[in-house]
Amino acid sequence: MSRPGGAALTRLLGLGTRSEEAADAARAASTSPRAYVADDRFGTLNETRKPDTWVRTTCGYCAVGCGMFVGVKDGIAVAVQGDPDHPVNAGRLCPKGLSEHQTLAAQGRLTTPLLRRSAGGAQEPATWDEALGATVVGFNRLLHEHGPEAVAVISTGQLVTEEFYALGKLCRGGLGLRHYDGNTTLCMSSAVAGYKRSFGSDGPPGAYEDLEQADVILLVGANVADNHPLLAPRVLDNAGATVIVVDPRVTKTAMVADLHLAVRPRSDIALVNGMLKVIIDEGLVDRAYVDAHTEGFAELAAHVAAYDLDRVAVDCGVPADQIREAALAFGRAERAFVAWTMGVNHSVQGTETVTLLNTLCLVTGNVGRAGAAPFSLTGQCNAMGTREAGGTASLPGYRNWDDPAARAEMAALWGVPADRLPTERGRAYPDIIDGVLDGTIKGLWVIATNPVVSFPNRARLEAAIRKLDLFVVQDGFATPTTAMADVVLPAAIWGEKDGTYTNAERRVSRVRKAVEPPGQAKADFDIFLAMAQAFGMAGELYPGWTTPEDAFIEWARVSAGRLCDYSGITYDRIDAAGGVQWPCTPETEAVGGTPRIYADGVFQTPSGRAKLWCVTPQPISDAPSSRYPFLLNTGRTVEHWHTRTKTGRVAVLDHLAPEAWVEINPVDAEHLGLGSGDLVRLASRRGVVDDLLVRVTAIVREGEVFVPFHYDERCANRLTVDEFDPISREPNYKQAAVRIERM
Repeated sequence: MSRPGGAALTRLLGLGTRSEEAADAARAASTSPRAYVADDRFGTLNETRKPDTWVRTTCGYCAVGCGMFVGVKDGIAVAVQGDPDHPVNAGRLCPKGLSEHQTLAAQGRLTTPLLRRSAGGAQEPATWDEALGATVVGFNRLLHEHGPEAVAVISTGQLVTEEFYALGKLCRGGLGLRHYDGNTTLCMSSAVAGYKRSFGSDGPPGAYEDLEQADVILLVGANVADNHPLLAPRVLDNAGATVIVVDPRVTKTAMVADLHLAVRPRSDIALVNGMLKVIIDEGLVDRAYVDAHTEGFAELAAHVAAYDLDRVAVDCGVPADQIREAALAFGRAERAFVAWTMGVNHSVQGTETVTLLNTLCLVTGNVGRAGAAPFSLTGQCNAMGTREAGGTASLPGYRNWDDPAARAEMAALWGVPADRLPTERGRAYPDIIDGVLDGTIKGLWVIATNPVVSFPNRARLEAAIRKLDLFVVQDGFATPTTAMADVVLPAAIWGEKDGTYTNAERRVSRVRKAVEPPGQAKADFDIFLAMAQAFGMAGELYPGWTTPEDAFIEWARVSAGRLCDYSGITYDRIDAAGGVQWPCTPETEAVGGTPRIYADGVFQTPSGRAKLWCVTPQPISDAPSSRYPFLLNTGRTVEHWHTRTKTGRVAVLDHLAPEAWVEINPVDAEHLGLGSGDLVRLASRRGVVDDLLVRVTAIVREGEVFVPFHYDERCANRLTVDEFDPISREPNYKQAAVRIERM
């Protein structure tokens, strides 16, 4: 089919444009962006505010990892422009990136520590010494009285890697905390667990350039046009590829696909099983690859034999000939690429679905080759950095918690007693909340995340926070979560600190400070060093550290010999390449690192072979009923980010999408007597959301509705079910039964 390009593509995706003349000017200047052009759409670029300095950095929103310049005048960020030489985005930016500098001077920044000096009292301004002292005294008391189970930490995917490494070292190697996790469990843990089950380790095997080289691109639950806009051009510009989109909604991405499989929610497992059966029956299995590099094929073939096309078509609500067309296209392709994101991960069977997508690539030999990979599209700007270096789901360097040798090695590298390290991961994010509710966890430190809005079944989460003896929140903005805190630590945000991010294709890029943080706010790195000092362990944990680069150098040494090897990456090498993909050792010749892993067909399992998994779909637990007849789906919109902590304060983005809405199919709308612009209430078994604006649209099928999850005032997580993947512990945000009531 003919796909949009040029100006049409820019309009569709809302991308910033670039000209070759501007790119040439940037290359000539080497440290300056493209020619400065006034642009009032994003309220930033006018001649009276023309920057006098440009700072090269990396976007702090999603994990695409776009390079950009921040324009600074008189110490204030006044503009951003895409970096035409960055290997990821070649000068383009999405609407969030184009207005990112406005977050730095937005309303609602935290500028001084806050302390609740008495139970039930108001938050009052405090000094840093008072805030850190209250935190350390409170946590030490809980640890002394109740043991290491009593205090937990929930982090984020938006710090720099150097901060994640420092925090993990403090939590695990310093305090010996058992329960430490991040909000990445809410979005990426199923991808992590699926990679581990299939390949023996976390780590996306492919690279963005595979999108440009693939013959078939299969996007499962991945609306890249809204969620990862700067990957969409790579898909659309590959004119020779067949693009297949699997998604219940007719998303922007589905609109430009060659084939859209509009499956029913939770039927993607049946779909892939059916595709595997067609591939096996048609002799399209790469037997040489399967025999040499995998295990479990006989069991898989027997399992999928039951998934004939007629059965799968009924289960999925998709014509059998479309399923067969997709299977044959994938199986016959010389190079096939599978990408997925929250539509797969946000499920109680997210991990198993990831293993099935990995299996689809393995049986066709589409791993470790150009244009061929199973690829998780990561959500947050540095979710990869915390997965590799943070010490949450695994010890730094993807070392397994249950391996005594790995714990001993980590303790030796850190110079701490081996018995200080926990012998297991500890509770994941949702289990930390359970631990608060059952009284086990009495102190909680939350960093750069907003669980009051982002966690499923909001009422239950709020009840948990109210039970805590000590609740500490570290953030750059005032949020509904900071409002409940006993101690608030004001943090610097993107644009106010230095370090690195690692994007979804394992590319490490620099993040640079452009302006000073407001008031008394500090970089998270400096907060962690100060916290360690207050705990009396800074010298042991952070010997001689003064800058994030000190942490990076140590982390690179700790990663040596691991799959995620950073040992050959330095700040200078990143600057030379624009970004470096791990694994990268000092002997790696390509300055930009290694685009793909598993090219040799050797995996991180005991046998060295990848595991093929058999998966059986489970029914939706909170299925529609006469009382709750509609199935709720939740997700993102291109204008906003997570709980709108930043984007809700940017005027142009808020103007584009100022309030939440509900998408209702025309047939259902007519039956209910509703029209676009009406206000309705959505109710589930857990709560209600009032005053949702109706959008009547065939984007959703009959019996299903969609609500974006970004909004606090009309919070979709008052409706969602607190049900989690048993392996990854990721929430099932995507399926909940609701009813619609006219307001």
